[in-house]
Amino acid sequence: MQMSEKINNLPLSEFDKIKLSFTHIKLTLVAGAGFLTDAYDLFSISIVLYILTVFPEKLFPISIKVLGLPLSAYLATSAILFAIIGQLVFGSISDILGRKRIYGIEAAILSIGAILSAISPNIYWLIFSRALLGLGIGGDYPVSSVIASEYGNTRDRGKMIATVFSNQGLGIILAVFIGILSVQFLPPYLAWRTVLGVAAIPAFLVIYFRRTMPETPRYSFHVKKDINELNKAAEYLNIKTDIKSVNSNIQNTKQSFSNFIKKYWKYLLITTSTWFILDIAFYGTGIYSSFISSSIIPHLTQENIKTAIFIIGLPYLVGLPGYFSAVALIDKVGRKSLQIIGFLAMTIIYFLTSFMIKEASYFVITFLLFALSFYAINLGPNTTTFVIPAEIFPTSKRSTGHGISAASGKLGAAISTLYLPLWKAQFGLSAIFLGLGVISMVGAVLTTYLPEPKGISLEEVSQEEVISAPVKFNS
Repeated sequence: MQMSEKINNLPLSEFDKIKLSFTHIKLTLVAGAGFLTDAYDLFSISIVLYILTVFPEKLFPISIKVLGLPLSAYLATSAILFAIIGQLVFGSISDILGRKRIYGIEAAILSIGAILSAISPNIYWLIFSRALLGLGIGGDYPVSSVIASEYGNTRDRGKMIATVFSNQGLGIILAVFIGILSVQFLPPYLAWRTVLGVAAIPAFLVIYFRRTMPETPRYSFHVKKDINELNKAAEYLNIKTDIKSVNSNIQNTKQSFSNFIKKYWKYLLITTSTWFILDIAFYGTGIYSSFISSSIIPHLTQENIKTAIFIIGLPYLVGLPGYFSAVALIDKVGRKSLQIIGFLAMTIIYFLTSFMIKEASYFVITFLLFALSFYAINLGPNTTTFVIPAEIFPTSKRSTGHGISAASGKLGAAISTLYLPLWKAQFGLSAIFLGLGVISMVGAVLTTYLPEPKGISLEEVSQEEVISAPVKFNS
């Protein structure tokens, strides 16, 4: 029997063929709210660092050095470093216990971390609170992406996963908006606390919906082999069914981790490498957009702080349409093509920025190029590196594969966030942008070796080894 015949015989084919429904949209919004919070938390620290650095009333002595680095570097990086742990741990547990069992726990951790950050009495408490928050952020990556993937239909699956991720852009813009309002109406010592505390709200609002969501049809069928759970998923999507059992000739290989690595090492190497490259660029230039913008634009000082925060957020505003361009194009153009296009556009923009930044008189053009890089990133690899690992690995290790890929990305983010200020002091911004252009070119080349998941089932793209006799659903 050929692979396509096996796939067509699965009861899961009904989930692939169903049209995009309100339930799909609701699921995407629930998952996306977590990502809005993730992005808000990760990028609001850039605004908080700016407030604490600019105002003389700053609460914390963030210039103190530990192991050769200022505390501000640890503050900027703590959430990212612990997100790596969250991605690996939640990714693995999600494959062992199921998506349903743990979904919502990461959102609760996010809320607690945000509240503790807002009431921090000292820098060390704040670093610890951001680390806890990072665990929740990390956990959200593999679980939300895989849930959207395993509930998605073939035609709109990429759109669903990309829409979940596009909430990152909304979260970043919300951080800028809250930052401007906070410094406008509150004293500095309350402004930064407000910026951090607001993050608890969207995560808290979706905990109930996440905890009551049925197990995904893929995990129910391939891993748990639980027909009751499969029926619940069908009812959740309004697919009428009366399955009592699945034919005994189902064969499923629940792979060990070593077998998973043996079969999928090439894909895993590419998804980890491309995400690592992407996050070096995205988080390095994103978290430190305030310092990069200050270097490009003269007189970006505390005398016009609201304008300064707006200018800091302008690259994010320019980049926001990139997320939704990706949503519109990903199921038409394909994941690979968008990722290659994005990496190549980043290469060109970074090379031009490296050249233009040497000429102070070109600061407007340089800043516009810097802002445009965020559109290229979001249109391509920032979105697609999130989508692809949620599709190309088998069900029993899909969340693990995504978690490892995402953790590699956050490792790149942590490296650039920790050391970009040192690189700037030692080599200058021109050399940094030149280096970003080179690694972006490498990302484009690596992407050519990935499979294209567009328009085919998860079982087929991941080459999942499963055979089943037909099981009828009454649509």
